[in-house]
Amino acid sequence: MQHSGQARQRQRGRLVVPSRSDLFLRKFTESAGGPLGRHSAPGLTSPGVFTVERVLILLTLAAALAAVVLKGYCRANGWDTPGQFYATCYSDFPEMFRSRGLAEGNLPFFTAGARIEYPVLIALIAGVSALLVPRSGPQAAPTATDDRILAYFDVNATLVIAVWIVTVIATARMTRRRPWDAAMVAVAPGMVLAGLINWDMWAVALLALGMYFFSRERLVLAGILIGLGISTKLYPVLIFGAILLLAIRTARYKPLLVTGAATAGSWLVVNLPFALTNFDAWSYFFQFSQDRPAGYSSPWFAYNLAAGRFGWAALGPDTINVMALWVFIIACALIALVALTAPRRPRLAQLAFLIVAAFLLTNKVYSPQFVLWLIPLVALARPKWRDFLVWQGIEALHWAAIWLYLAQVTSNGPSQNNLDMPYYVLAVLAHMVATAYLMARVVQEIYDPGLDPIRRHGMDDPQGGPFEDAPDRFRLNGSTLNRPWLSRPTPDRPRLSR
Repeated sequence: MQHSGQARQRQRGRLVVPSRSDLFLRKFTESAGGPLGRHSAPGLTSPGVFTVERVLILLTLAAALAAVVLKGYCRANGWDTPGQFYATCYSDFPEMFRSRGLAEGNLPFFTAGARIEYPVLIALIAGVSALLVPRSGPQAAPTATDDRILAYFDVNATLVIAVWIVTVIATARMTRRRPWDAAMVAVAPGMVLAGLINWDMWAVALLALGMYFFSRERLVLAGILIGLGISTKLYPVLIFGAILLLAIRTARYKPLLVTGAATAGSWLVVNLPFALTNFDAWSYFFQFSQDRPAGYSSPWFAYNLAAGRFGWAALGPDTINVMALWVFIIACALIALVALTAPRRPRLAQLAFLIVAAFLLTNKVYSPQFVLWLIPLVALARPKWRDFLVWQGIEALHWAAIWLYLAQVTSNGPSQNNLDMPYYVLAVLAHMVATAYLMARVVQEIYDPGLDPIRRHGMDDPQGGPFEDAPDRFRLNGSTLNRPWLSRPTPDRPRLSR
């Protein structure tokens, strides 16, 4: 019995090593001596100074340095059009600083007339970080001079890199025996290319923290963090679609209610004071989102470009709002059908990825930095490096295409320096197809858990929290899966410690 207990402890503590479990990565280990030997015991023996999390932090810092280097032209020459597009170093930080009154010290929601098209927390981060930028001289009036614009970019880049690290560590800790999957978040080309465009990384980090505490069944704290994430970008609210579907499959509704109540309370605490005291500034984001036309790289924008070339009828904002909403609702209905008909309850990360990806593919806006929303979810839902890197490579092509297209739109310069509309539309379609392919593979693994790299290694749902190892109580066809080895702990498959 003692020997059996020690064996279980070894099974619980042993980490899944990428060079062993991922055939694609195995090919690249020959120059370093090949994959880790089968008699080694990562997670049980001390790694010394270089723990997994410390190595992940070093990888993130190296990737962050590359991200800053990519902005080198603009840091040296300024963020001017069309140069910032030709050099592919555009960032919203300088544009917001000089065009939204932030350089003059205007603080959104507090300064009369100050409005910015972001939710509350991003607006406050943008405003407060501007207050950290020194004036050009002791007596100088606060204006958007080149040195202050650079300082504002550097302040926000530093903060984004800090929350990038937080995202990586939260991802590593919620994967339990697979912390190396978080290396996808640390070194993803999408993170390097798009991480310093906008403040989206704040929402990504808050959602990752919320998911981490949900996986530890600390539901109130998880809800508070998700509520803060929704106050930064609206997309973290989509996680509740995944939680709802798991609640239906397991007939456990308390996690949904508790987390939802904490999220609503957190969101109200942040938003209600500004909605009551400065409703015009608070509602500006919602009005702006409603009235804006199709944004660059959305399927609706690509259609309007093609319509202009071929003489078709263009779609206006009102029409796009209705069509985008209904297409997203249909996509969510299909995801719900998958979740409720699958032979085994899907994992939380799988459903969250499908819902967020569906939102991005149907939304009327797809900014280049939105790829950040998906990267941690892909690392949790389908940690397979080959498909991940192919997807990221296509997203990198799309990232370059949009800047070269914008350079053409804003400069009308020599044709050899620009990207014409058909090639830009093809890049948009390529990024959509690549994302849809990942969605299809996740659906395949939901219906066949034997293909799922997480469940194949003896884990049920590391991010599932109160849903992990829960037996299925409902299936859409009225039956439940009679596979106890997948639904509850057994001597051959012990429940992993939290």
